[in-house]
Amino acid sequence: MSDQTGDERALAQHLVKVLDLADVDPASISPTTPLFGGAQDGLGLDSIDALEIALMIQQQYGVELRSDESDMQSAFASLRSLTSYVIGRRAHSG
Repeated sequence: MSDQTGDERALAQHLVKVLDLADVDPASISPTTPLFGGAQDGLGLDSIDALEIALMIQQQYGVELRSDESDMQSAFASLRSLTSYVIGRRAHSG
């Protein structure tokens, strides 16, 4: 069982759905597991997945993820960092 927050759980559910990760239980995604890289180290997502995630976040959360932002790579590091980034951006825009 992971130690996801409610926001992390919601984002994990969206990730699994939009990326069609049929074999992944959203609740099993550790908040600190790397989203990208080898599947043995994390979820094993790639750049195409990043584009799909960015589109989903814009649609679901109203937050635009821009590749030219300096903190974008760290935002995509894990479920926790991505959730924190999205929630922080939502707070600033709302």
